[in-house]
Amino acid sequence: MRLCALVVACWPALAGAQSIDAARYAEPTTRYDHGILGDAVEWGALELDVAGGTITLRLPETRVFEDTAPRLFDMDGDGTFEVIVVETDMARGARLSIYGGDGVLVAATPYIGRTHRWLAPIGAADLDGDGRVEVAYIDRPHLARTLKVWRFEDGALTLVTEASGLTNHRIGESDIGGGLRGCDGVIEMITVNADWTRVIATRLADGALTSRDVGPHRGRADLAAALRC
Repeated sequence: MRLCALVVACWPALAGAQSIDAARYAEPTTRYDHGILGDAVEWGALELDVAGGTITLRLPETRVFEDTAPRLFDMDGDGTFEVIVVETDMARGARLSIYGGDGVLVAATPYIGRTHRWLAPIGAADLDGDGRVEVAYIDRPHLARTLKVWRFEDGALTLVTEASGLTNHRIGESDIGGGLRGCDGVIEMITVNADWTRVIATRLADGALTSRDVGPHRGRADLAAALRC
C-alpha cells in the first residue's frame, strides 16, 4: 500500500498511472447538507478499476464527490483513460477534477468559491477540432447559468471561453440533461436556455462560442432527440 492522493488505498502497489477500466463512487455520506441532486447523500470515495487491482481514492472529511457518475476520457491522447469528477469542498463549493489511473490529481478547475455552489458537467472532447481536448460544464446551473469551456494541455486546465444564459440541471433532479453530440463531423454542446423553454446547441470555433436554437424544450425527451442529431 502507498499514498497516491489525498487518502488513497492502492492494491496491489502500482507503478505509475494506468488506464482506468471502470470507475464508480463509493462510501455514501450525508456530511454535506446541499442535496442538489434530490437527496441528502453524496460520496466520500472514488473507486478506480485498473489492471491488477482497484484503487480507492478517499476524500478528506471536508470534501465530497457531488455528482451523478464519474466520466472516463483520454484527456492527453496517450491511449489511457483519466476520470472526470465533480469534487466539492464544503466551504468553497464545487470544482471539476481530473484524476489519473494511479489515483493522483492530474488537473482541476478552481473551486467556485462559496459553499452550496455547484457545477454540472456537459462532457469532454476535442470541441474545435484542433487536436486538443476541452471539457465543458455549466457553472451554477440554477444561479449563474454559465457555460464554461476549459482546455486540457500540458497537464493543466485553462479557461478558453464562456457564455451566459444556458443550463442543464434543475434543483432536485437526479440526472444532468443534455451532453455532447457529433453531427456531420461537428461536436456541439446540448443544453437548454435559462428559462427551460428551448433546446440550444453550442459549438466552439476559433476560441468563441456560437449558439443556436434547435427546438422547444418540454422534457428530457427533447434533449435526447437533440443528442441524436
